[in-house]
Formats: sequence, structure tokens, C-alpha cells
Amino acid sequence: MASKTMQDLFIHALSDVYSAEKQLTKALPKLARASSNQQLKQAFQQHLEETNGQIERIDQVVELCGIKLKRIKCVAMEGLVEEGQEQIEDFEQGPIRDAALIAAAQKVEHYEIATYGTLATLAKQLGKEDAMNLLLETLQEEKSTDEKLTQLAKTQMAEEVKAAG
Repeated sequence: MASKTMQDLFIHALSDVYSAEKQLTKALPKLARASSNQQLKQAFQQHLEETNGQIERIDQVVELCGIKLKRIKCVAMEGLVEEGQEQIEDFEQGPIRDAALIAAAQKVEHYEIATYGTLATLAKQLGKEDAMNLLLETLQEEKSTDEKLTQLAKTQMAEEVKAAG
């Protein structure tokens, strides 16, 4: 039976992002190992810690709202993770691969920014202010990670890629 309510949409979207974050906890260590730039490795490792905290926040939202998540797989994140893996396979370790990994990671961040923005809006519409605040906290983390990746790409990575030709 098809879902019909905003509550159903909220549960579906929350279930989807839960799957996405779980997939990301497996992908981030691989990205860190594939990076040659120490700052990029650290960024991936830091985001892994944040992702684990974001999963805990989703658990808090579930508890606050008295809902049960669906067992679904986020196919969008599956594709983004696969794309990151392709970058690892297609480029030798070094600054060009690192630049490709930043691009792949930013695609993930933009997906997560869109998702958490939507979830916060749904939570607000459903009158779930506490859940909305938790989701907005995660949204800010995702935006911050995206900005860190942008700065890394603009500064150190740009110099390394230029030197590598």
C-alpha cells in the first residue's frame, strides 16, 4: 500500500537517510585510505566521527517521534559511494585522485544537505520541533563539511594538482 501522509513521507525520508549514513560509515574509511593528502585523510576521518554522531541523532529523532524506521536501502547513496569507488580505481594515488575524491565527497555532501533540509522542513510541518532542531544540527554539520572540502580543494589541492600537471 502506498504511503499517504506527511508522517509517512517523514518516516520514509528518515529511513532513507539512515541507510545513507550507514553506507557512508563503510565508505569513508576507504576514501581516507585512498587519499594521499594528509588534510584530506583527516577530513574523511573527522566526517566519519560526525556521521556516527548523525546516526545517533537519527536514533534520537526516532525516539522523540515514537516512530519505527523502515528497512530500506538508499539507492542514491549507493550510487554516490560506487562513484567514489570508481574514482579510486580510475586514478593512481596522488593529487589527481585526491581532487576526484573531493568532488565525489562533495556530491555526497550536497545530497545530504538536500535531504536534511527536507527532513527539517517536514519535522517543522509535523510540529516536531525537537526533531527539527536535531535535523538542523546535522544540516549545519553537512554544510560545514562541504565548506571544508571546498577550501581544501581551493588551497592545497589546487596547488598539488597544478604541480602534478
